[in-house]
Amino acid sequence: MLSRVSVTCPAPRHAWNDILANDDNALPDQTPAWLDTICAAGGHEEASRLYVFLDGRRFVLPLVRRGGPTGAGGWLSSYPPAWGIGGVLGAGIDRDVTATVLADLRRVAAARIWIRPDPLQAPLWSPSIAPSFTTRAIARRAHVLDLTGDLDRALARMSDSTRQHIRQARRRVTRVETDCTGRLLPMHYELYLTSVQRWAQRQHEPRLLAIWRAKQRDDLHKLQTMARHLGEAMVVQVAFVGDRPAASNITLLGRTAHDIRAAIDISVASWSRAATILQWTAIQLAHAHGCTRLHLGESGDSTGVSTFKERFGATAIPYTEFRIERLPYTLVGRALRSGVKRLLGVNDM
Repeated sequence: MLSRVSVTCPAPRHAWNDILANDDNALPDQTPAWLDTICAAGGHEEASRLYVFLDGRRFVLPLVRRGGPTGAGGWLSSYPPAWGIGGVLGAGIDRDVTATVLADLRRVAAARIWIRPDPLQAPLWSPSIAPSFTTRAIARRAHVLDLTGDLDRALARMSDSTRQHIRQARRRVTRVETDCTGRLLPMHYELYLTSVQRWAQRQHEPRLLAIWRAKQRDDLHKLQTMARHLGEAMVVQVAFVGDRPAASNITLLGRTAHDIRAAIDISVASWSRAATILQWTAIQLAHAHGCTRLHLGESGDSTGVSTFKERFGATAIPYTEFRIERLPYTLVGRALRSGVKRLLGVNDM
């Protein structure tokens, strides 16, 4: 299988950009600028791979490496946790391509390889992923919104209640500010920490522990690094009720769009429908940019999150994240987290 393909690491940027320009389904997370952002935030270095098949087809796997204690081995990921969607980029991807990429990765000297592919490519990856002692398959669930057609068609896909909530929000929400310079990020981050504390209370998680975990996932410096590297490709929006921030979101724009962050102050967002008008504004933004899809991110097992997205016409997409491990990192990590949650009485919502 590998005799039919040449592999170059790191992927040359000119080839990567050519492949990106010819893939209508490319995610903004799969760009060189996004990978550079991950590396600039600290802790990772580029390990992207270019695959050139004998028939001329070319594909890129955006990949970063976190070194091991001695600088050797380490973890490869596409991408690290809380860094979006990776996987293979390129027009014409099929099961032969994904199987070839997996065969190549299994030969790489790394303690762990973590791949979270585009959910819409799930049927192309699943047949090649055979769970075993060294390969873990993690069930995921995301939502994707079709943006083809005009905005009237987008409105028609929504539920009656969502259209009604948009009308209500237009009367109750004072304004929605949009920015791609990073100016609104501190405001978004305050809303994010407010949301974290609300989730912690619902789950009976100690507040300080919840805040610490949230800052490990996202700190303000990380978001500001994103804004600095992505420029107009990263848009922050904040909805205000009076002068009070009620809801915020962050959308990445490329061939497709990806909502990567959202936060609300439920005390004002619930009655004002701020989250609804903000989602509609993000849809309009992505449509105006020429995106044919808006990825709405992970939904997990949350009924409330899924219902909110599906009322906008989004489709639930089950898919698989997989991890190739020389040691059982995933099993041990799960056991430790479960033990801590039981000890603290945390209930996942």
